[in-house]
Formats: sequence, structure tokens, C-alpha cells
Amino acid sequence: MTRTDGDRVRRLLAKPPVFLRTSSVAVHAQIEQWLTAAIANGWLVTGDRLPAERELSALLGVSRMTLRQGVEGLERRGVVTRVPGRDGGAFITEPKVECDLTGLPGFSAQVRRTNLRPGSVVLSAREVRCPGDVLGPLRLQPRAKTFEIIRVRLANDTPLAIERSYFPAKPLPGMLERDLTGSMYALLATWGLQPETAVEYLEPTTASSADAALLEVPDGSPLMGIERTAFALAGVPVEFSRDLFRPDRVRLMVRSRVGVELEGGGVLDLVGPPEPAGSAGRALH
Repeated sequence: MTRTDGDRVRRLLAKPPVFLRTSSVAVHAQIEQWLTAAIANGWLVTGDRLPAERELSALLGVSRMTLRQGVEGLERRGVVTRVPGRDGGAFITEPKVECDLTGLPGFSAQVRRTNLRPGSVVLSAREVRCPGDVLGPLRLQPRAKTFEIIRVRLANDTPLAIERSYFPAKPLPGMLERDLTGSMYALLATWGLQPETAVEYLEPTTASSADAALLEVPDGSPLMGIERTAFALAGVPVEFSRDLFRPDRVRLMVRSRVGVELEGGGVLDLVGPPEPAGSAGRALH
């Protein structure tokens, strides 16, 4: 442990929290919440090492088993990495952003849930003739105009994804003059074309030299590609996008329901809570 990270940890533990054993929240979950808050507030930063399990559990007044459960919760979320050996320990790592492909929360909202700061860099925004492979998804005629917008999405200034999106130009006059660094779907709503559903295809790929440079990863690094067509009300396509995500920094999640097909049609829902309103599809934008 370096002097700097040791000082941060000592300051954090100078007044250790009191965990309520009478609370409806288990003590190990309280420990997880406390450490999460410490990271979010900058009291612990990436690379800091937590004290040894025996020492930390004594300082917090909890059993080693309870502490271990709390740290394991952080480890599952990618917030802590445990390294074996004499020079090992539990280290604070940059958390992965969990992107829910089931609903319609925006990328920025999902980054904020991880206690990180979202951002965008617009690489290109121009009007172009619709590429041949985009005509079908957007249901456009040959020679139709589209807006091509390419952005890099960030969390704490670290690039997580590249978005290459096409929007039909005719129903979106003046789109390129708007602020393109925020939610594109909120922007589409100003024309009454808020996406309601999306069809997405996930496929692993590798980073080209150009994409690797944008995402700050080595050439040939594994990436997750998502091809998406988003639809407004009445099934009108309003966006076709090909996105590339860093799997070392982003975890994609899909909620599913398990059902049994009934004779004569229909599905009997067996498992899973009801989806929140408006979750038929999703958007990272």
C-alpha cells in the first residue's frame, strides 16, 4: 500500500461507521453501501488497497465472514478486484457500467447509476445519402437523405463505446444544428418521434486500428457490437445504429420472462417481476 492510498484509507477509517444489526438491510449489504459511497465521494480511488481482512473486520466491528460477503458484492459488480499473494489484497477498480438492454434508460442515466460522470464527444455529424445497407432498416427510398452522427461515449472521461447512428433527415429538420452531446432520444422527442421500441442484435467483434485508438485499447481487442433499429409509435423507424462497446468497462444485461406457450396461442408467464412501463425495447442514447 503506498503512502497516498494508505493515507486515504486511514482517513476513511479514522471514524469507522456503525452498522445497524437491527436494520432491515443486512450488515454485509451496509458495508457494500458504505464502500460504494466512499468510492463515489472520492474517499477511495482506483488502485487503493483495502486493509487486510482481519484488520478491516476488527476496525469495523464485524466478523470476517460478514466483511467478506460485503467485499464479494463489490467484486461481483467489478468495483473491487482481489489479488492473491503477499503483495495482493482487495483493490479498488473502475466499476463497469451496467447497460440494461431491456428498458429505455439513456446511456447517461446508466453511467450515473454507477456513480460515474457521463460524457460524449461528437466525431462527425453530417447529412449523407442513405447507405444501401441502411435503406431497409429505416424503410427509405434510394437516394433518401439521412443524418449520420458518430460519437464516442465516455464515463469519467474514459471512452466506453462508439456509436454510429443514422436518422432519416426529412422528418427531423435542423437536427444537426441541435446539441448532439446529450440524449439523442430526448432530442428525437422534440419532433414527436421518441423511440418506444428497439430491435437489437449483439455480436462479438474485434477493434480495428481506428476504433482501438478511439476507445484507447490495443488493436484487435475484443469488443461487443450492437446493431439496433429504434422505432417510434406505430412502428416508424427513427434510428439505425451500429455501436461498439468495451467489454472490460461495460456489462450488458437483458431481463427475460420464462413462459409456457398455451394451446391455441398466448403465453403463461411463470417467472419474473412485471417490466416497468415503457420497457418494450431500450436505448443507450
